[in-house]
Amino acid sequence: MFPDENTPNMLFGGVRFSEVPICHIKSSKNNTILHLTKSDGERILIRSCGMEGFKNTRKGTNIAAQATAIGLAMRALEIGIRTLRVTVQGLGPGRLSSIKGLTMGGLNVISVTDDTPVSWNPLRSRKRRKL
Repeated sequence: MFPDENTPNMLFGGVRFSEVPICHIKSSKNNTILHLTKSDGERILIRSCGMEGFKNTRKGTNIAAQATAIGLAMRALEIGIRTLRVTVQGLGPGRLSSIKGLTMGGLNVISVTDDTPVSWNPLRSRKRRKL
């Protein structure tokens, strides 16, 4: 289902879409960080793979991201959050598995948005080697 002009007023779990909490997932090569915020940007929870007990190179794996997302989902359910929107940033290995972990933890994901920054003016190439 694609968004239209009526989407902000639609009800999901008794809450308007524009007021549903947002989970920001920042997935890099070395770590995955999850922020749970209210719709206006006020932070509720934050979890990362390092906070879950993963160290060094294991923080950058998809299993670590999934375990972190399940832990965040458990804490969100204790607060009373059942539905949420998701924004994903970055191209790391924990990108998809963290969304899967949120649903495995018992949350209802109603929207997934990709906010990965794209550079439209790439770096200049190195000058040619002279022999």
